[in-house]
Amino acid sequence: MHKKIMLLGSGELGKEFVIAAKRLGQTVIAVDRYAGAPAMQVADAFEVINMLDGDALDRIVEKHRPDLIVPEIEAIRTERFYDYEKAGIRVVPSAKAANYTMNRKAIRDLAAKELGLKTANYRYATSFDELKAAVAQVGIPCVVKPLMSSSGKGQSTVKAEADIEKAWQIAADKGRGDVAEVIVEAFVPFVSEITLLTVTQMDGPTLFCAPIGHRQERGDYQESWQPVLLPDGFLEQAQEMADKVTRALGGAGIFGVEFFITREGVVFSELSPRPHDTGMVTLAGTQNFNEFELHCRAVLGLPIPEIRQERPGASAVVLSSIDTMHPVYTGLEKVCAHPRADIKLFGKEEARQYRRMGVVVLNAEPGADVLALQKEARQLADLIEVKVPK
Repeated sequence: MHKKIMLLGSGELGKEFVIAAKRLGQTVIAVDRYAGAPAMQVADAFEVINMLDGDALDRIVEKHRPDLIVPEIEAIRTERFYDYEKAGIRVVPSAKAANYTMNRKAIRDLAAKELGLKTANYRYATSFDELKAAVAQVGIPCVVKPLMSSSGKGQSTVKAEADIEKAWQIAADKGRGDVAEVIVEAFVPFVSEITLLTVTQMDGPTLFCAPIGHRQERGDYQESWQPVLLPDGFLEQAQEMADKVTRALGGAGIFGVEFFITREGVVFSELSPRPHDTGMVTLAGTQNFNEFELHCRAVLGLPIPEIRQERPGASAVVLSSIDTMHPVYTGLEKVCAHPRADIKLFGKEEARQYRRMGVVVLNAEPGADVLALQKEARQLADLIEVKVPK
């Protein structure tokens, strides 16, 4: 089985997907807004376009005539996907899924209003005045997010009325796409947050990975660990909600479904129709297939008999503290000296403060303390320094 795959978005998650696809003999065209993006380094061909330009998107689809289109980011003219599906190109997981989940408004309304999933109280705003009114309705503290963004970009917490204007500015500056609208969510008093990687198949049952815990700063994931032990019944609640929402969206592939864990139960947060950044912990060999291999197999219609949790693991991101081109790295030998650790550098040509440049992954024997593993992964990641080239 050979397919020509067009990957829209070529960051570190896309790079690992390309590696998985190439191992199964597929051809991949990687697309992004800049040359030299991580996935382009391992793909068969690449294109540089603004994916919000529908005409540019049409042009490269016509040029390459892919069998499959696999979106990796939000900033895409996703409404064009319906036309591509009509022309016989399969969009992953589906044109509907891509359109709904690339915009927080569509997916939140589907989850809360159509499917009746438990979510935070929320409102929308398209102006600063509307934002003030929305904050008054949901209450303080609350969280403000652009409708189109990923990895926490543009997200901020309003802890007092004085924070509202700053939150509007952050969302406007950091949101992706051209939708000048935000979602305002009541703050959920959660104990923890989890990602439930959910795999839908063309001709098989929906499967779930063991839940992944994660810690965030500035709205972006810093560490993740797997598995997470949940109170009795909570995992079943999360799986039931994930099954409902992915079934409604249709198609085959992996979904990163995020939940808040509260003392009372599970609250739906967000969903991504692709491998999830917190799921990079699966690169530690925690499962029989990592999340990128699962996505690739599901996308190609290959059967996945089971997802087997084999050992605990943790991941910690390597962040840049400087702005430079063509960075160099020190401390690799310290991480590589650890018998159960590995380092993945993404190959980004430009470093910026807080930009994710790599990830350290670590595993342990079954039964090990996963939170101790999380701390160890963070200590190892902190040994890697991003430097200006000499």
